[in-house]
Amino acid sequence: MSIAKFGHVSENQWREAWGDRITEVMALEDIPLPKRATAGSAGYDFIAPAETVVPAGGSALVPTGIRAEMAQGWVLMLFPRSSIGFRTGLRLSNTAGIIDSDYAFAKNEGHIMVKLRNPSDAPVVIGRGERFCQGVFLPYGTAEENDDFAERRGGFGSTGK
Repeated sequence: MSIAKFGHVSENQWREAWGDRITEVMALEDIPLPKRATAGSAGYDFIAPAETVVPAGGSALVPTGIRAEMAQGWVLMLFPRSSIGFRTGLRLSNTAGIIDSDYAFAKNEGHIMVKLRNPSDAPVVIGRGERFCQGVFLPYGTAEENDDFAERRGGFGSTGK
């Protein structure tokens, strides 16, 4: 069952996200769309478009250049790849990333950005092109409620009223 489609953000969004570091990152068109490693894999692997150092006890933001359009009633949840979590202890700053079905139409074009936290006492380096995070599509239900919804305006935390 196909419920989603990955794509790239615009070149403008890409340049805005990386700013002065744009010369260090892969060209947007060279970033592979997330894919599953095997037919039985649930997670779609995201790659790091540039070498990223997550300092000891600190965090780092990784703009992926990727957006996901999905059917309503589905969510894309992001997690660190198991091997990175076991090997380095890295985790997502918000524990699990939640990409809502309407996020693709936000002002930032639904640019998926992953903030990593390093709880260890040594820096962790994620290599350019390394698979570092995985996304899993899951269906979700809703509670009985009214239809007084906020309009999505932006990216992180933008659904608050």
